[in-house]
Amino acid sequence: MATAAAASASEAEADPKAGPEAEGEEDEAKAARARRKVLSRAVAAATYQTMGPEWAQQEEGVSESDGDEEYAMASSAESSPGEYEWGCDEEEKNQLEIERLEEQLSINVYDYNCHVDLIRLLRLEGELTKVRMARQKMSEIFPLTEELWLEWLHDEISMAMDGLDREHVYDLFERAVKDYICPNIWLEYGQYSVGGIGQKGGLEKVRSVFERALSSVGLHMTKGLAIWEAYREFESAIVEAARLEKVHSLFRRQLAIPLYDMEATFAEYEEWSEDPIPESVIQSYNKALQQLEKYKPYEEALLQAEAPRLAEYQAYIDFEMKIGDPARIQLIFERALVENCLVPDLWIRYSQYLDRQLKVKDLVLSAHSRAVRNCPWTVALWSRYLLALERHGVEHRVISVTFEKALSAGFIQATDYVEIWQAYLDYLRRRVDFKQDSSKELEELRSAFARALEYLKQEVEERFNESGDPSCLIMQNWARIEARLCNNMQKARELWDSIMTRGNAKFANMWLEYYNLERAHGDTQHCRKALHRAVQCTSDYPEHVCEVLLTMERTEGTLEDWDIAVQKTETRLARVNEQRIKAAEKEAALAQQEEEKVEQRKRARAEKKALKKKKKTRGADKHRADEDDEKEWGDDEEEQPSKRRRVENSVPPAGEAEPGSEANLSGSSAPTATEPASEPKEVRVGTRRKDVPKVLHDSSKDGVTVFVSNLPYGLGEPAATLRPLFEACGDVVEVRPIFSNRGDFRGYCYVEFREEAAALRALQLDRQSVEGRPMFVSPCVDKSKNPDFKVFRYSTALEKHKLFVSGLPFSCTKEELEEICKAHGTVKDIRLVTNRAGKPKGLAYVEYENESQASQAVLKMDGMTIRENVIKVAISNPPQRKVPEKPEARRPPGSALLPRQVYGARGKGRTQLSLLPRALQRPSAATAQAENGPAVPPAGATPATTEAPKMSNADFAKLLLRK
Repeated sequence: MATAAAASASEAEADPKAGPEAEGEEDEAKAARARRKVLSRAVAAATYQTMGPEWAQQEEGVSESDGDEEYAMASSAESSPGEYEWGCDEEEKNQLEIERLEEQLSINVYDYNCHVDLIRLLRLEGELTKVRMARQKMSEIFPLTEELWLEWLHDEISMAMDGLDREHVYDLFERAVKDYICPNIWLEYGQYSVGGIGQKGGLEKVRSVFERALSSVGLHMTKGLAIWEAYREFESAIVEAARLEKVHSLFRRQLAIPLYDMEATFAEYEEWSEDPIPESVIQSYNKALQQLEKYKPYEEALLQAEAPRLAEYQAYIDFEMKIGDPARIQLIFERALVENCLVPDLWIRYSQYLDRQLKVKDLVLSAHSRAVRNCPWTVALWSRYLLALERHGVEHRVISVTFEKALSAGFIQATDYVEIWQAYLDYLRRRVDFKQDSSKELEELRSAFARALEYLKQEVEERFNESGDPSCLIMQNWARIEARLCNNMQKARELWDSIMTRGNAKFANMWLEYYNLERAHGDTQHCRKALHRAVQCTSDYPEHVCEVLLTMERTEGTLEDWDIAVQKTETRLARVNEQRIKAAEKEAALAQQEEEKVEQRKRARAEKKALKKKKKTRGADKHRADEDDEKEWGDDEEEQPSKRRRVENSVPPAGEAEPGSEANLSGSSAPTATEPASEPKEVRVGTRRKDVPKVLHDSSKDGVTVFVSNLPYGLGEPAATLRPLFEACGDVVEVRPIFSNRGDFRGYCYVEFREEAAALRALQLDRQSVEGRPMFVSPCVDKSKNPDFKVFRYSTALEKHKLFVSGLPFSCTKEELEEICKAHGTVKDIRLVTNRAGKPKGLAYVEYENESQASQAVLKMDGMTIRENVIKVAISNPPQRKVPEKPEARRPPGSALLPRQVYGARGKGRTQLSLLPRALQRPSAATAQAENGPAVPPAGATPATTEAPKMSNADFAKLLLRK
């Protein structure tokens, strides 16, 4: 029978959770299960007295042997003396763990896992009163899952002895069915209400519970069938004259709904009914069958997928939204939220649908309340909850209490607190009647503004080291309200003075906002005063502020006002230009120092390489040594393709291709026109790498080609080693490794596929280890045509579900870190950061399933010690990369474009001679030299003074004679 089967199934699910370990379970917990069996028999006996033998025949699933077996199990738990000592030690450990969990919850009451662990341990120790209190506290903060509710309900049912206890259990059932849509809880509720049928109003109570169950989960295509069958069986067991019509009605209602196993229900109805089935019922049944065929693909997708099945539920929701049946839309949302209760976006979509479509107060407020209890860290849910409370006319006290709960929810960012304060202040502003000069609501609004500023300054800044409101949006809003609605410009000016003293005086947009407020609600005198201050303080766009001041004086000011404005703006702009020139000179000097450091490092590497080569070639014949010395200059400047310096306006000679460019895809470089290869050199190269074909790159194949770099230089046969790796992605046409002039592998190659899809799949091999080094795989892009092209497969924005871990021991493996992290939630991915050689850097990124698990892991893992290393854990939020400015952006305004020195194809090599006399190379005392041309002229200099005078041949001769 469906009812008995469902009851036994629910108990089978709850029993394994009754105690975590059979060896450590107390006798009292086992006896509780035995008492629950006895209680079930007592309920069956009460039902028998009321309803007669027919009901007893249907409840024959509970037998005396079951209870005896439970008592036998309880009595067989007698332990030996050694086991008793072990149990005492285990009990002491449990008590210490209980104290630790209680202390942790006193610090952070929103720690979900601590609540669950505390309830489990208290239940194991038999602390029934404490278990009840712990469950009560958790249920006030979080919605409980179906498993937790069933466990709690079974414990309370086993201890219920009289009518008052039964009412308490009824209250628990009412709370349980409000948290989530759970068919099993509704089934338990209906069965338990049957036990009280002998009490006053018991029959009406049972029917009310079942009717509500049908309204809630009767449309559930896979689990709703059990509710319908249990209700029909209950009505069939009642000895009443009108029971036949009631059962007929239930059959007809069920057959009109698309449910799994409808054919069996229809056959059962035909067998049960003495009269022919009406044509209207058959038509409804056939229509439901057609609807079932439309829903089956989505239900089967859910059955085949693994939890949490968010994508499948999203597709199902989209389908239901197109059909537009409110009951079914609500049901599919509730089903999705059972498995995805920690997904804020799903709650937002559900609450938005209820707010805009159904607009039923109880449904809307219940959904919003459950949303903030499941995802308390999401400020958008709290803001929507406050709006819903105001929209449905909830009293002010309730809204204020809800706002206080939001403040204690523990948001992740400082800006979240600013957002929730703005939502609450907007609500308070809408309560005020500004037609009155003063009112209680207005005073409450002003005190709330003052409290918000104090809260952000103390609470938020202390936690996040920032207020979250650098632009003082709350103070700006307050000033607007005082100026526009309260006609209190004096208070508005005080607020704006405070805004400017908090670091906003340098921004032009802040001054212009204040100026616009004065223009609308102040007077011309204060407008002029504000713009004069803005001219002196603004540093980002002073020209714009000066233009606004001159425009105002041109329209409204006197001649004296105009003269003062012109004088102030000219003085300020001259000072700004001078500061910009100094800043540009400083940047140019820093850039020159950086280039000098780069040149020094290059020379040091070249000298080290030359010394190493001399030691290597010592003892060789003189001809070969001379040949090595001749080509030493070219080898010194040779670099990896990704690091080779590109020089503007430099063009390589014909026949020579740059190693890093895609034009050179052959095994060796082509000989240059000015440096023909000698015969001994060709013989030596041939001994290192023979028969390497010269292949010119076809740019039309970039879409089917990937660039592979950071490979080991000692890779013997690169093509043979890499081909098996990439053949797993698709058909490989060719693997083209790149070699130097001497035949050495340069650590990178090109892999060409037959299909573009295979090339895209190959990008997934990025950072796979090849002989101990991470292999870099990127799209084949000509960087000479796309200089800004960058490939980075990981996000650089804020990811609330991902953690950044630093300070790890270098010996820590991915498996060890995963073992530590999975104790705080479901770990989706772990990435250990390594350098180009594949060696760990002590950093890692840990991706959790949702934001809640990540926030809990931060609280528990930050400051943890791993092998004497104290690690730091934070939400992943990489800092913005500083993009170097282009030379055109660094030059001061108004200066001419300075020409850049042009080097040859081999850069600024040692073999290039300077043909300029040394006397001309010396900088004169009057004219300082910049890096790439004459120095920037000082402010106020005219173009005629900055131009160097032309010199004749006689002038050059005089300069030479000075030497």
